[in-house]
Amino acid sequence: MRWSNAFMAVAAWASTAAAVDDDLVVEESSLGIHIGGLPPSCSFWASANLTELGTKLSPGADIYLPGSSSFNSLSQRWSELQIPQVNVTVSPATENDVVETVKWANKYRVPFLVFNGVHGSITTLGQLDCGVNIAVEKLSGVTVASSGLTATILGGTQSKLVTDTLWAADKQTVTGTCECVSYLGPALGGGHGWLQGHYGLVADQFVSMNIVLGDGTLKTITPSSDLWWAVKGAGHNFGIVTSVAVKVYPANHKKWAIETLMFTGDKVQAVYQAANDYLLKNGTQPVDVINWSYWFNLPDFDGPVIAFYIIQEGVDAVDPIYTAPFHAIGPFSVDPVVGDYRDLARWVGIDLAAPPCQKAGLANPRFPVYLEKYNATAQQQIYNIFKAGTNTSSPFHNSLFMFEGYSLQGVKAVPSASTAFAWRGDNLLIAPLLQYTPAGPALDAAAKALGNQLRQVLYEGAGYTEPHAYVNYAYGDEGNTGWYGPQLWRQAKLKLLKAKYDPLGRFSYYGGITLP
Repeated sequence: MRWSNAFMAVAAWASTAAAVDDDLVVEESSLGIHIGGLPPSCSFWASANLTELGTKLSPGADIYLPGSSSFNSLSQRWSELQIPQVNVTVSPATENDVVETVKWANKYRVPFLVFNGVHGSITTLGQLDCGVNIAVEKLSGVTVASSGLTATILGGTQSKLVTDTLWAADKQTVTGTCECVSYLGPALGGGHGWLQGHYGLVADQFVSMNIVLGDGTLKTITPSSDLWWAVKGAGHNFGIVTSVAVKVYPANHKKWAIETLMFTGDKVQAVYQAANDYLLKNGTQPVDVINWSYWFNLPDFDGPVIAFYIIQEGVDAVDPIYTAPFHAIGPFSVDPVVGDYRDLARWVGIDLAAPPCQKAGLANPRFPVYLEKYNATAQQQIYNIFKAGTNTSSPFHNSLFMFEGYSLQGVKAVPSASTAFAWRGDNLLIAPLLQYTPAGPALDAAAKALGNQLRQVLYEGAGYTEPHAYVNYAYGDEGNTGWYGPQLWRQAKLKLLKAKYDPLGRFSYYGGITLP
């Protein structure tokens, strides 16, 4: 990072915590540091020396403080519920910039958190009340190996770039389904994707990775490392992944088809019983078929509608063997479409331009549940509760209920004990997303109560006595056993690895593993 007299003045302020004029805004992009507004109030800034950090970063790196042009955009969250509070944003341009930032933060006991894409909304993030945002968006890129068997993906790369780059090379791999999420954010929690029936979870594609540990050391790890088990399901707890090598595969099927069937709420039980009988089939859903559905409110309907998607790989139209049972139920709309793999996110409303990819100042808590199958009676119960809780006068009227039914062969082919991801035996991922404009603690508490009421009905319908929660969708109250599995051996192994690789708990804000 280059610097000059202007940067020296700023650094002197940072090291002495001297007062700064309210109207002062210093911005000098050629120096790589952008400063403005009042100094942070956190106590560690009395000794933390930004000059020291600035001299160790590469010329392409940037540092932003509140009041500068990019601080707000880089620190804004997708969900405004219990957000982490950051006072400095470091935008590294190289792997070594991440190393130096972590070492600097450790020297001055400054907390830090990686920001990367959207949809990380777990409320444990709010435990960071002061610190540094390491915004890794510049660490972006995908390189396919000459062998054509692997690709290297940089730590800040978004899922859409992975998909598009590999598609151009006639390749594909498992990524998160939403275009605006990072590749690694979902992967470190396991990661579900359209191709998981063939190849397994996103994390199952890892071949090796470069990771910056809590002490600032950069390590390359492979399956021979004891840490390998942990990063495939609980990886947010162990380091900052700056790059990962993953398996890639030939893009054998250029065509994909979808049929969108719209139902009114009185068809709930029939639709989800049919999903059990004709699609899910006790976890044996065909490898080339995916079913998703949403519940949401539309004008002029008495209650949420059901948008039910049946997706099939390698065809011009979804096979009637899958769609005919749902036609018989009586949808009010049927829309068949054909395209290719790159169209899937747009078809289900999670492409870059879609509302779920926007940072709109809303609270977006989710309450995930893994299930083995639908309980049609419980589906009716949660529909009734969701209808009442999101009526036209409710602050939650624009909420969404998500039901994700992927094919599973590739996921179940990986031994459950071989990774920290604990839920390979479950077949469905379900989550209400309660979207609302923040208006204080009482409304937040009402959202939490509604979300957990819906989730409790699903637990009871499945006969669960403990949470089965996808950590990447987690609300934040599910706990270590809800995120990483209740088995004592799993919890013990995670705690041993946490104590070995992150004994000071530097990576504990996203579903943090609790040490004794």
